Amino acid sequence: MTKPVVVQIPHRLGKEEAVRRLKAGFGRAGTAFGSQFVVLEENWSDQRLDFRATVLGQATGGAIDVAEDHVRIELQLPWLLGMIAEQAKALIEKQGKLLLEKK
Repeated sequence: MTKPVVVQIPHRLGKEEAVRRLKAGFGRAGTAFGSQFVVLEENWSDQRLDFRATVLGQATGGAIDVAEDHVRIELQLPWLLGMIAEQAKALIEKQGKLLLEKK
């Protein structure tokens, strides 16, 4: 059984710029999270990213949907990691905001 973690991050970039930043930054997610998060597969379709990854050695998957003014991230945590869902949510929000801040 998995536990979904959903994070919505507002932005003022528009869809295209938000997608561009996420495409550039998602591959570096392992650097931001350390070896605790490893992207195994990522598939972009327009403004949606479906991905598979490992978190603390546990297989997981999720999706990122980019809208004009926000990004919605949904990560399915295995039951073992469900206990750290709130910490994971806070970390996802922090890293997502860093990627989407206007520069």
